[in-house]
Amino acid sequence: MTLDPIHVENIARLAYGIAGDVDTTDHDDLAERVWSEWLPELRRDGRVVIEPVDEHERRRAPIDDAALAERPFETVHGLDSGTINPTTFKNGLVVDVAHAAMASAPSDLDLHRDRTIVATVHAGDSTADFDDDWRRRDDGHTRQRVLHAPRVNRYAEGVVHALALYLAEGTHALDHADAVDDLLVLDGPIYPKELFTWDDRNPELGALAREAKPRAVVEKYVQLVERFVERDVPLAGFVKNPSSGTIVRALGRKGVESPWPDDTALFTRLLERREGDGPAGGGARGGRADRVDDELTFTTWFRSRGGADATMAADGDALGIERELDPELYEPAFMIVYDPRTDVTYKLEAPYAFARDPSVRERLTRQVLADVATTRGPPEAVGKADELARIAATEKAALRRKFEERFDSEQQATYDDRRWGKEPY
Repeated sequence: MTLDPIHVENIARLAYGIAGDVDTTDHDDLAERVWSEWLPELRRDGRVVIEPVDEHERRRAPIDDAALAERPFETVHGLDSGTINPTTFKNGLVVDVAHAAMASAPSDLDLHRDRTIVATVHAGDSTADFDDDWRRRDDGHTRQRVLHAPRVNRYAEGVVHALALYLAEGTHALDHADAVDDLLVLDGPIYPKELFTWDDRNPELGALAREAKPRAVVEKYVQLVERFVERDVPLAGFVKNPSSGTIVRALGRKGVESPWPDDTALFTRLLERREGDGPAGGGARGGRADRVDDELTFTTWFRSRGGADATMAADGDALGIERELDPELYEPAFMIVYDPRTDVTYKLEAPYAFARDPSVRERLTRQVLADVATTRGPPEAVGKADELARIAATEKAALRRKFEERFDSEQQATYDDRRWGKEPY
């Protein structure tokens, strides 16, 4: 049954009461104040958690010019990992399978064929042991293994998902690092930040992050940074859905009431431009003027040491992993790009080892602007890697049925599975 027109109208009328209490001009003024007064050196508990790498500016690039500009990197490689999503079976096993692939622009079909597959298993039975060695399949083009996840009382689905996803991605990136000559862009952050956030969720998860298997996963990303620094080839991460809250949380601890749910909403406010705004954008708006959509807007680069990034900060302990380089070189740096055509905000990350070099920053910036201007989304190589690594819904269902046959145990179904049609019945 759908809503009747009168119900739609009554719900819509609720917006009038909400809008009357929101003064967007105040939000604009606060955003400008945060940008000019706080972000040049944002502190939390005495630590600098966000600071500019060099300039502290918002900039614009005509979309047509950016799309037609010469790319600073001759070839770009992208890397992504997809999963079937955590699945719980009636025999007590919780399983997720991740599948990583690397793509290049221009295309390299032999490279595209290579895959890394990891199945991570959590079992309530403490005597079970599913760990397996790496095995080769498909004439050596596929490398795969089973990883037995450490036992947890809660969050088993989150644990198997994160370990499968990041072990597949990190392993594939390291195995194929030497194929990258100019630039590697991960689909997502440059580190497995989901593991870094375990500490905030639950003490048990925080302790788990420091166990051998999760640390070994993180270590692959540390080694990846070291490998690319040694080869003098830039490494970056394109975050399609950034969700950091480092800035807004730091403001809250300073007594500044933030109207934005996360940092992305703040940067969108700062970068979105409407008719009548000042040159930098983010100015006061009289009503909902038309959005200016012929220019990409973006920030210069920042160093980040707060939130999930604190783990890899110079004064962080990297979960106890030994770092061969100066610790500050592992710190994440980032810039923000806003595309007014789609009203979407993206984040480009790179280790400070690369972002500290003005010429590398400039080349990374020009590359991501050209790619976003052309694709209205991620860089071409990242989009290709996403297509290669993605596991379609029908394939997920077929794989789960294969696991049911192998385990001689059905999936643990929920009412929502039936309600939303997650699985065929």
